Amino acid sequence: MAKKERAEHIGLVLQGGGALGAYQAGAYMELMGEGWSPDWVAGISIGAINAALIAGNPPERRAERLTEFWHRLSGNLIATAPQGTDFRSWFNEISAALTATFGLTGFFSPRFLSPFFAPRGSENAISFYDTSPLRKTLLELVDFDLLNSGAVRLSVGAVNVTSGNFVYFDTDRMRVGVEHIMASGALPPGFPPVEIEGELYWDGGLVSNTPLQYVLEQSSPHEDMVLFQIDLFDARGEVPQTLFDVEHRIKDIRFSSRTRLNTDRFREMQRIRRAANRLYSKLPDELKSDRDAKFLEEVGCDSDVTIVHLIHRLSPYTKQSKDYEFSRASIEEHWQAGQYDVARTLRHPDWVGRGRPKDGIAVYDLARDGS
Repeated sequence: MAKKERAEHIGLVLQGGGALGAYQAGAYMELMGEGWSPDWVAGISIGAINAALIAGNPPERRAERLTEFWHRLSGNLIATAPQGTDFRSWFNEISAALTATFGLTGFFSPRFLSPFFAPRGSENAISFYDTSPLRKTLLELVDFDLLNSGAVRLSVGAVNVTSGNFVYFDTDRMRVGVEHIMASGALPPGFPPVEIEGELYWDGGLVSNTPLQYVLEQSSPHEDMVLFQIDLFDARGEVPQTLFDVEHRIKDIRFSSRTRLNTDRFREMQRIRRAANRLYSKLPDELKSDRDAKFLEEVGCDSDVTIVHLIHRLSPYTKQSKDYEFSRASIEEHWQAGQYDVARTLRHPDWVGRGRPKDGIAVYDLARDGS
């Protein structure tokens, strides 16, 4: 583990991505084992569910709860996966077809009546699946009193169906319940919207699939922070060779949510904020009460922010159905990949020898070339 020069708050930022979310669970397990326990967890969609399982359980029970959740979801197909790229690809596609046809234990089930024949305006008419099993699972595995206790800050994103506005449900400002977690993961047209205080909400991934920008904007300007950004879609990829490859690539581009663009913009903003802080400190006392000087003091900061990218880079047999392919074999592979990438990152020489970030921000993506 890298030596810390100053106390750092630890944030965990979890992207949406369905079955790929097991990667986040594995990454968290490795981080926890190395002493990187988060003060703040933010998530979208499956990231919101993982975040709730973390924030809504004491540290000693989080591994058990995460394991129970992912084993429950992957219980429909526990057969040993065949070897070889072509055979494994077909295995994954069959697994995904089973999920689409029969649903997932503890998550969602298909509706008996097709949406095309349901009464107009009813919940049955605007979604293919019933997500009441997920509600039951969350209430069983998450302690919502603990989740709202302030021990760990939790933020989950969703989008208002009628206004199109993106909102965050944040335990720093409100009580977050099971309906808020479900709203963040209510991806249409598969899942129905979730009603909260008379308003309907869908999956936050429709607008932004990562809460990184929110966490950066809402963090304290005077507290150092390390953010572990755990992405499930890789913005970089190869030119597609088939239509299946095209759909695979579309998902990666759409749901990677411009993580690097957000990071680059924050890097420039952090430089400006720190410059404003330095300039304010140089002003004579008689000028510090000036309105413009007060603005410099307000927007300035002296914090250091370190962002660690952990991106799930998948095997060649993983295709367009990767986010709804829940076979036990694939879930375990995602989980192990998360553990492996965190381990490589934390032992990388650049991480072990890190100092205070230049200009107040440092960005690492070390799992790809970790030693």
